[in-house]
Formats: sequence, structure tokens, C-alpha cells
Amino acid sequence: MKRDFLRLWDLSEEEILSLVKRAIELKGGADKGKCPLIGKSIGLIFEKPSTRTRVSFEVGIYQLGAQSIYMRPEEIQLGRGETIEDTARVLSRYLDAVMIRTSGHDRLVRFAEAASIPVINGLSDLHHPCQALADVMTIFEKKGDLQGVKVAYIGDGNNVANSLVEASGRLGFTLTMATPEGYEPDAEVLETARSGKGDIILLRNPKEAAGMADVIYTDVWVSMGEEAQAEKKKKRFEGYQINSSLLSCAKPDVVVMHCLPAHRGQEITDEVMDGPNSVVYDQAENRLHAQKALLEMLLA
Repeated sequence: MKRDFLRLWDLSEEEILSLVKRAIELKGGADKGKCPLIGKSIGLIFEKPSTRTRVSFEVGIYQLGAQSIYMRPEEIQLGRGETIEDTARVLSRYLDAVMIRTSGHDRLVRFAEAASIPVINGLSDLHHPCQALADVMTIFEKKGDLQGVKVAYIGDGNNVANSLVEASGRLGFTLTMATPEGYEPDAEVLETARSGKGDIILLRNPKEAAGMADVIYTDVWVSMGEEAQAEKKKKRFEGYQINSSLLSCAKPDVVVMHCLPAHRGQEITDEVMDGPNSVVYDQAENRLHAQKALLEMLLA
């Protein structure tokens, strides 16, 4: 029976922790040279541009012994009016899985419902679950555990924030979020996650959220497709920058995370981004290892 990965909530706590453990093993060189997915073909549909998602998936697929097929909408009939359902049914006859990076989450759901192969969310406007897997892996690496860890997310309640909310709900770490009014994470996602294990706290004051935090996380204030709102959002997020003053509110060994790309000088300063507390490049690398573990789970 095929399994999709459209949001982090699709996995149980045990499955997430197993993937994190396996990702750390793979990062350490376990099974290097083995090709558990040899002979398989995985489609990568990009309706939004990417650096980390594209490269980490292509490299990971190659290292697992499979081949990747990169597709942009204008290069396939999806960009000329073919329905999502017809595209999904046809690609299911050729491929073993599909990763999609798109805008509307509903498009992803429609594709998955029509496909007979696993569908992976490489990013949608509502969720970024592959990023959350890498984030959880990074926190586990740096802090040695997830229990008792306090994560402070400061900034826009976007797709990355939604997936962190689900990670807290599944795994039980404390997530304190500081956002301007009107920019909170999705209400339905919050309600679902709060039915789980996590302690999810919404605040307005960034320094209060950062108080004694083990992890401080931020993302861009203006996501892809929101360029028309750029100036408005920049004004609303004044005071939400991750800088040395904010860092002083957290624990001395706090780690700073950012899913990248960063708008340096807006949501985060160079001093913090390049400073000793930053783990953003380890976090970026972990996309590769976490996604390899995910692909193994879905296809091996």
C-alpha cells in the first residue's frame, strides 16, 4: 500500500524518531556505497524554484542508487492545461515516487489522491515537512534529545512554522512562537497539533519567546509569491529580527536555526548568522540525510 508524505502529521512519533536515527546513521557513513533504491525512478516536479530542495533530493536519490527526473511545469503538459489528476495517473505508470514543490497545498493533495505511487511534499504554501525532518534531526544532534528542549520560533507563521508546530505536537518539545498579530500559524494546524504532546505557546514579544530558549529559529518575512506584500510585512515585523540583543535573552549555548535562503539584515543579522551559535549550514546539510532516510522508508 502506497504511503504519502504531505505533512509531518502523516508520521507517528515513533516513525519520526526512527527517521532521525536513520538519518544520523546515514550522515555518519552507514551503508555507504549500498544502493537500496537501485533501478527506481523518482520524479521531481518544481513549480517553485529551489536550491536546497532540488540539490538535496537529486544527490540523495543518486546516492541511494535511483535516478531522478527533474520536471518544470512548462516542460510537461501540466503547464499546458493537462489536469493534475491525469498527470498523476500517467506519471504513476512510469515512476516509483514523485516529489512536488508547489504553491497551493490543495494541488498537492489532488495529485496524491490520483497517484498510485508515494507523493512527497517538497514545499507547499501550508507545509514544509521535509524541512521539519531536517530541523528535528539538527536539534537532536545539537542538544542530544528533544524532551525538555525549548524552541523559540520568531517571525512569520508560514509553512515552516506550521511544520514546526506539528513537530512539537508529535514529539513533545516546547515551542514558543512570537509573531505579529495576524501572522500566526494556521489555526487548523495549531488545533491538530495541540491534540498531541507538544506545549505550543503563542506570544507577541520576541524577547519573551527567546527567554531561556535552547533553540531560536527564524525564516524570511516575505515568502515566495508574497512580493507584493513585501513593504507591508517588513514594517509589521520590525522588532522581530534575530540579533545579538535577542540572543542575550536565551541560554548561553542556544543554537540559531534558519531554513534558508536568508535575507541578511532583515530577519537575521550577519553577526548572528555567521556567529558561533549558528547551525544553519548543518541544518541545510541535514536536508540530504533526512530525505534519504525518508525515501528509504517509503520505497526500500
